[in-house]
Amino acid sequence: MSAHVAPARRRGLADEVADRIRDAIFDGGYAPGSQLREVELAGALGVSRGPVREALLKLEREGLVRGEWHRGTTVTALSEVDVAELDSLRAALEQLAVTLVVDRAPDLAEIDAVVARMDRAADEHEMVRCDLAFHDAVYAAAGHHRLREAWEAIRSQVHLFLLTRIGLESEGYLAGIPAEHRELAEALRAGDRDAALELFAVHRRRASEVLRGSEH
Repeated sequence: MSAHVAPARRRGLADEVADRIRDAIFDGGYAPGSQLREVELAGALGVSRGPVREALLKLEREGLVRGEWHRGTTVTALSEVDVAELDSLRAALEQLAVTLVVDRAPDLAEIDAVVARMDRAADEHEMVRCDLAFHDAVYAAAGHHRLREAWEAIRSQVHLFLLTRIGLESEGYLAGIPAEHRELAEALRAGDRDAALELFAVHRRRASEVLRGSEH
């Protein structure tokens, strides 16, 4: 006797709507704390409210938006607890990724390609995307499928974290980030695990200190 399963649903439209809303947030169209109204989004995207509602639920699972009965759906504004938890979880994942990359000594061509793109970034939002792409490449080079999935689970929140960081302080960001990541790539290539772990920790700490400093 075969198990009863519900009919499959097509979710392509909701996924596309989620992509559009996510891109708008990451491009700075909706700042942290901004309200996202289903009716307005449906009108702007030319779809019914159903796919928008599904899309917002997907983005809520990513931690990118928050739904509250008295406020509706808003772009997540990171609290002090959010920043601390993201930082500690990212540290744990990144320590394993860096260790694996140093031990495996894989081809770092994709990491180098991202660093080269950073030199051509036109604005802070493009630089943030390059920053995330750099870390994507590090996790890919680690060769650990479940570790990469764990990174993907928090990636949108880290993107929001970096957007919040440049919203608070962007002076020197465009000029300094390429050199900082070039140093990280060189540390991976040199094969010195302790030095690489320390440089990645310093890299994370610089961004976290901007956000934590704004709370005092």
